[in-house]
Amino acid sequence: MIENTSRLHLEISGATPRELGRARGAALRGTLADAYAKYAELFRVLGVDEAAERAGTASVLEALAGWRPGLVEELEGIAEGSGLEVAQVVALNARTEIIALGGAASSECSTLTADIDGRRLGVQTWDWHVELDEFWHTHDVAGPGLRYAGLTEQGILSKIGVNEAGLALHFNILGHRADGPTGVPMHVLSSVVLSECRSVEEAIALIREAPIASSSAFTMLDATRAVSVEMSPAGVYVIEEVEGSVQRTNHFQHGTPLAEQKSEVYEPDSTARLELVRERLAGGLPADAAAMVEVLVSGEGQPPLTCHADMSKGYGERWATLATIVTEPEARTIRILDGMPTDAATGEWRVLTV
Repeated sequence: MIENTSRLHLEISGATPRELGRARGAALRGTLADAYAKYAELFRVLGVDEAAERAGTASVLEALAGWRPGLVEELEGIAEGSGLEVAQVVALNARTEIIALGGAASSECSTLTADIDGRRLGVQTWDWHVELDEFWHTHDVAGPGLRYAGLTEQGILSKIGVNEAGLALHFNILGHRADGPTGVPMHVLSSVVLSECRSVEEAIALIREAPIASSSAFTMLDATRAVSVEMSPAGVYVIEEVEGSVQRTNHFQHGTPLAEQKSEVYEPDSTARLELVRERLAGGLPADAAAMVEVLVSGEGQPPLTCHADMSKGYGERWATLATIVTEPEARTIRILDGMPTDAATGEWRVLTV
């Protein structure tokens, strides 16, 4: 099911990875070059030159060819369908890893899960550069593996989503000093988890064997379990739910990767946001999805769970909450608000069920 909104939605299907990629590329042929150009501009603003970008994409392709060759075929298919170079498509999918080469200060996302009377729900804000707001969309993907749906960006295989087996995945970037574009990009890994895994347990096992060289947290939930999996060059660490909830912002919670964290990138903002969420949960879990969204509403003078862009700043520094997402894995449903938690009552929600 999909409710009509003005935001682009793609129905992508293909019997092989290459066909799946071609379908995505063809659907985005008119806009994908603009999306890449805007990201290339961001890379340069953040201090990543073209040579570093190209070296990074070559390393990513090498890592993927050795782990899941079908992913290379899918990325090549996007290039064939859109008219972009393969390296440009890879750069979009590895944008997190390429940006990590620059290391600028950032503001990012907030996520929480709740077990409400035996029904697990996930809620997240997606904060990103306001200049890239036109380049995200929703999608429903039916390929060789499990079908999944959710939110992603132009040309990028996956971000936040839920699959037909009832596994939901939320996404928060983390920062480790050894991060680099020499493994599987986190946005590509999201697509593999959603297309191959039927449970949190299967997802953890897959992640543990993936060639990981950058950092993010996948907060994942199914009907019986919720976890936040911290990934970095230092290893994979599972943060289990406590008292029916997992809370996640953009710093490591496990001591091993925390010791080499790029604290200057996300702190003190990330810790302040997590503390505010936990303060609000101290009296008990929210009663429903709407109350969970309310937890992520923040106002002037509070840590920016709801992020407003400062338009007096330049590209690379203007952060905004572009979307708010609610997942209900048991119902195989994801709800996506084109806007901030403060818009929940009046904004446009898109509902996707797989």
